[in-house]
Amino acid sequence: MRDIILFLLGTLGVIIISSVLLYEDEGEVITIGASTGPFSDMVNFALKPPLEEMGYSVEIIEYTDYIQPNNALHNGDLDANLYQNQTFMENFNEENGTDLHGLIQVPTAPMGLYSSEFESLEEIANGSEVALPLDPVNSSRGFLTLEEAGLITISEDANMLAIEEEDITSNNKNLEFVFQDAGQLPRSVDQIGLSLVPGNFALASDMNLEDALVLEKMNEYFRNRIVVNTEDKDSELAADLIEATESEYFDQVIDEDFQGFDKPGEE
Repeated sequence: MRDIILFLLGTLGVIIISSVLLYEDEGEVITIGASTGPFSDMVNFALKPPLEEMGYSVEIIEYTDYIQPNNALHNGDLDANLYQNQTFMENFNEENGTDLHGLIQVPTAPMGLYSSEFESLEEIANGSEVALPLDPVNSSRGFLTLEEAGLITISEDANMLAIEEEDITSNNKNLEFVFQDAGQLPRSVDQIGLSLVPGNFALASDMNLEDALVLEKMNEYFRNRIVVNTEDKDSELAADLIEATESEYFDQVIDEDFQGFDKPGEE
């Protein structure tokens, strides 16, 4: 009996030691949520490797909606997420009582004006219809992109995060605006002929960003960010996420595999 007890104790000791060593080899496990598509790819291929070099073990959870990733972060199921811009995050905080913090901007697929009928801005016919996103923030991005293309002029008094048709002071080609759900905009390239498509929806539909007649010049409010809970913004993990995003490796992957993305500092 004594020998059996000693054997069992020895076996238990081996299991405990092995578990400890395995945990040490894996490093601290962190979980990052990201929207399916380019941003989950960005976490996997550009962000994860430098974090692993720091000793972290990175788990990635993909989401197909814009609510669950923030709820999961707020509830502690995620350590960080990547899928939203500053304006969306601030509105989410206000509407849901969360306290999320935008840690650092990342390169973001820009909205583009795509066409199945016209090969250049100059060819756009007078009176053409153009599809824009339905929600105010993204429709504002669309109007700003049209202004950058020289097709419309927007009043200086307009709220740049909530531009309306009434704010347009000139419309050089008498464009007619059609507002649609963002997920429908890639199909509108063929159905309507002109469509302003957010970058993530363009890539999800296998569109080439560089085929756009014009790509938006993004600002800090519209670029996506790595987001954490505010209570963690000064943590070691937050500092390491920033360091990984600013690393030479991250930048190299973006340049090679995320062509056409708008990078911070390019305003």
